[in-house]
Amino acid sequence: MSGADTATQTTDILARFSDLSGKMQHARTALGEVVFGQERVIEEMLIALLSGGHALLVGAPGLAKTLLVASCAKVTGLTDKRIQFTPDLMPADVIGSEVLEEGADGRRSFRFIEGPVFCQLLMADEINRASPRTQSALLQAMQEHHVTVAGARRDLPTPFHVLATQNPIEQEGTYPLPEAQLDRFLLQINIDYPPESAERQMLAATTGTAVIEPAQAMTPADLMAAQAMVRAMPIGEQIIDRIMALVRAARPGIEAADDRTDLIAWGPGPRASQALSLAVRARALMDGREAPSPDDIAALAGPILRHRMALTFAARAEGLTTDIVIDNLVQSIV
Repeated sequence: MSGADTATQTTDILARFSDLSGKMQHARTALGEVVFGQERVIEEMLIALLSGGHALLVGAPGLAKTLLVASCAKVTGLTDKRIQFTPDLMPADVIGSEVLEEGADGRRSFRFIEGPVFCQLLMADEINRASPRTQSALLQAMQEHHVTVAGARRDLPTPFHVLATQNPIEQEGTYPLPEAQLDRFLLQINIDYPPESAERQMLAATTGTAVIEPAQAMTPADLMAAQAMVRAMPIGEQIIDRIMALVRAARPGIEAADDRTDLIAWGPGPRASQALSLAVRARALMDGREAPSPDDIAALAGPILRHRMALTFAARAEGLTTDIVIDNLVQSIV
């Protein structure tokens, strides 16, 4: 390939990069016009989609978790469905089932009826209220992007993302998510109360006669192209070294930062390193930067690591939380 062809190809890639970055910024702006005061949450949710992963949204009732997911589907053009998880929800209610039908000729045959999991963006509302049996059915869909019914594999639409919500306050009658399922979520996004100015704006916008609807900013094809662009983006050796150092320091053992091995009971596996590598590039793309920086690692360390590690009793007795430990690791490594 000649130098001129290489230059042309580079120009085309940069133009495509700029176009996709602009669409992601447009999507972020459109969501911000519907959900007020949650800019960080919106950014992290879009990063999860850009990285091709799933996200767990944790927050008190009334913080617009459901609205945010529904608006995200409209902004990205993804087909969406919602499952309200309850203790009596069965796996067939999620993935679908086969029913026996009799044709006009009197012959009987089985027909598969798709469950709500057959969509591009699935909202799993209050996911921890379903039994482990039902959660295991969703686990296969999240990891393999297909389900198995009556021994037959049935592929899910592309792309496929799960945005699950969880109420951290009311824990009666819930089933804590197993660590294996938590690890399948690329990010755990903690949602806090909005600032006063945003809540005032929310009151004015949502208690009148006007109905706010987000505008579509991109198509599913655009999202998949952006996901491919994220994987094609360069990432420096220094960034990889810091990602590896941070993730390995979050594990119990001799590699723990400042030798405080008594703080961490169990830590993140290699999937956390993979998630952080993708997420920092996705954040850079959203900001229009061609490569990630250490600031991206610092910003995303909490959402990526907090659900992949647990503290010891001694650490909790000292009043430490997972986020505090992660912040200390970031300050010492990143």
